[in-house]
Amino acid sequence: MKRAVRVPNRALHGILLLDKPLGLSSNQALQAVRRLLRAAKGGHTGALDPLASGLLPLCFGEATKLAGNLLGARKAYLAECRLGITTDTGDSEGDLLQRRSVPALDADAIEAALAKLRGRIAQVPPMYSALKRDGERLYVKARRGETVDMPPREVDVHRLELQAREGDTLRLLVECGSGTYVRSLAVDLGEDLGCGAHLTALRRLWVEPFREPRMVTMAELERAAEQGDEALLAHLLPVAAGVAGLPAVHLDEAQSMAISRGQRIPLPASLPVGSCVAYASDGALLALLRLDDERRMHIVRGFNLPPA
Repeated sequence: MKRAVRVPNRALHGILLLDKPLGLSSNQALQAVRRLLRAAKGGHTGALDPLASGLLPLCFGEATKLAGNLLGARKAYLAECRLGITTDTGDSEGDLLQRRSVPALDADAIEAALAKLRGRIAQVPPMYSALKRDGERLYVKARRGETVDMPPREVDVHRLELQAREGDTLRLLVECGSGTYVRSLAVDLGEDLGCGAHLTALRRLWVEPFREPRMVTMAELERAAEQGDEALLAHLLPVAAGVAGLPAVHLDEAQSMAISRGQRIPLPASLPVGSCVAYASDGALLALLRLDDERRMHIVRGFNLPPA
């Protein structure tokens, strides 16, 4: 009996915008896509709970160097929360803690509660989260019945709006910065309204710079894999898509060589302070740079990509 020939993984560089399905963890989704692509190296850009669906940018090869930037990027969600019921996890996967009657709430009362959760706010991370304390994930401690007093953290909620209400269920549009827990927003909203609440559904709509993403589903990827490499790799965006919108500088051969050696070079005065990207003389993405307040150049990430 012949053994099946194992197809080796390969060096692929790019970003895939996955529409993560319900029921899969972010890592499970990543590994399934990595197997389809036969990619040697891959990473995701911030976990979505199995309860959540929507945009999960997956980075492969040299694009994994941008995962941290995308993790810290602004994001948008469509969230549903149920008033009157609290759970130990803050979402519908948890055990019931309490049922309370929902008072008569008009649009003004809900808006007043939402307004308190906008802007730069202090938020206590939920116990059922992947944050670590003493080298162990909080959710591991929570499953053992342990509690940890976590200090509040400052997070940015740029937009929090009521989209619709059906009975005791609120549909919310959330735009927020890195580290914001939408579950905690639902819990805090419920407490302010005097009845408690928990998150019942969550869908990530976009992650900067992918504001209008063309997401691909697992089913679409599986069909593409059956059609062959050309159809499958058509879903892979170039690494440079992850830095779209940043100021760019195009270097000559000598400047490209200097950057590749980790050396500083003078940059155009027109470049603003902050992050920017450098392209080599052959058109390939070369480096993610940062200009500090004194206009000194720092190399944040270097890339080793074939010519564009």
